[in-house]
Amino acid sequence: MKNSAGIALAMPFAAFNLRVSPMTAQRLTFFMRLGSTLTLWAIILASILSGREWAFFCVIAAMPLIALWEYFRMLDKDGIPNFQLTAMICASIFLGGSFYLSSVKGSAHVLDFELATLVLFLLVMFARQMFASIRDREPLQTLAYTLFGLFWIAWMFSFVTKILFLPPRSPLGDATGQFYVLFLVAVTKFSDMGAYVFGSLFGKHPFVPHISPKKTWEGFAGALFASLVAAFGLHALIPDKLSAFGNLDLAILGLVLGFAAVIGDLAESIVKRSTQIKDSGGVLPGIGGTLDLIDSLLFTAPLLYFYMRFVLGIP
Repeated sequence: MKNSAGIALAMPFAAFNLRVSPMTAQRLTFFMRLGSTLTLWAIILASILSGREWAFFCVIAAMPLIALWEYFRMLDKDGIPNFQLTAMICASIFLGGSFYLSSVKGSAHVLDFELATLVLFLLVMFARQMFASIRDREPLQTLAYTLFGLFWIAWMFSFVTKILFLPPRSPLGDATGQFYVLFLVAVTKFSDMGAYVFGSLFGKHPFVPHISPKKTWEGFAGALFASLVAAFGLHALIPDKLSAFGNLDLAILGLVLGFAAVIGDLAESIVKRSTQIKDSGGVLPGIGGTLDLIDSLLFTAPLLYFYMRFVLGIP
């Protein structure tokens, strides 16, 4: 009888544990994700705000290179041919040259160098393919997947550097775009966190289940709301540092960058689902790999740069 009574008393508690354990795991994932995000972006922003351009370059070059390596590792695991070494060398030259020319001449003067690097890279890839056997579509796949990785990760992330050096330098010669990079990171990551929080708490209606089953329309709405809060909130804190933005600009950028952050996250989900990989890496608790961290920035950085150049007219 004692055993029966004990089992009877234990059953409600066991059922309770079963009910709360998914929520506990979800909270743990959230805090791990939040901790990893805050730690890494604190390092990046510290390098930006330190005023030491070499420190910013080390961080800003390391992240896309690691992400590019993770991309090629995903291709390797799925047996997709690629020119990883050639692409990594080209990306290093591309990022280093783009940073140097942006810091010396300004962001608007690096286009010729970037185009020349990409053309040279394409020539090198075709030259390499000439010495490899031709089997059905394999040469075309090798070229396409390799070039896509360089465009998607190295080139699009380089717009973070362009934003840093886009505004005119101070009278002392210091870069003045670091607070616009801070704005970019804040709006983008708030969008990511807003999507995660709103989706976890209120998500019921699938957004794109064929790409990412956990994404919901509620999470999408949360992403836009959080990005708007970040845009107006940061401007309220440092209005003199973000003087190029008016209220209309903040509203437009909050919505556009928030939407682009969602698309950037889904873009990587398409790549991961295509290669049957859950995360690009495992070094960041709650997030995955470096590519999982910067995927949304790959779309928001170019949009902010073009908005500042062509809408706000910053030369």
